[in-house]
Amino acid sequence: MKYIFSSLLFLMSFLSFSQDNHIVKTDDGRRVLLKADFTWEYIDIQPLTLVDSAKIKQLKPIVSNSCGMPEGFEEPKLDKKIQAQLKKGRATIGHVKKKVAKDYNCTVEEVVLLSVSEKKASGNYTFCANGKKVFYKRNGHKVVEKGKLF
Repeated sequence: MKYIFSSLLFLMSFLSFSQDNHIVKTDDGRRVLLKADFTWEYIDIQPLTLVDSAKIKQLKPIVSNSCGMPEGFEEPKLDKKIQAQLKKGRATIGHVKKKVAKDYNCTVEEVVLLSVSEKKASGNYTFCANGKKVFYKRNGHKVVEKGKLF
């Protein structure tokens, strides 16, 4: 009987300690305390202040090719033997660039190859398309975006 009572007491205390409060940060930088009873409250409440519009700096628009490429960047050279083998299965770098351009609604000229790791059976490619770094992988002659199944 003592064994059952002590195990129930241990289980009850374990459950009470497992329900802990959490502190999270919102998008605007304020901290919020999330309580175990599904309520919340702001930890550091700062009063809203008015901002003088003359002090606000004008933001520059994002350049469409903002993947962190230096000026005069040249695409890496690919192995000609591997590319010749991939030509039969339509998986050359030209075919991959067409797929990236189609997926990201841009032209093939706007797709820039940043880095490549390629073998006969597989390959990993990093592109800059529409100012965004995208990652594609090739397994045999199938090319898909990394993280997607189909």
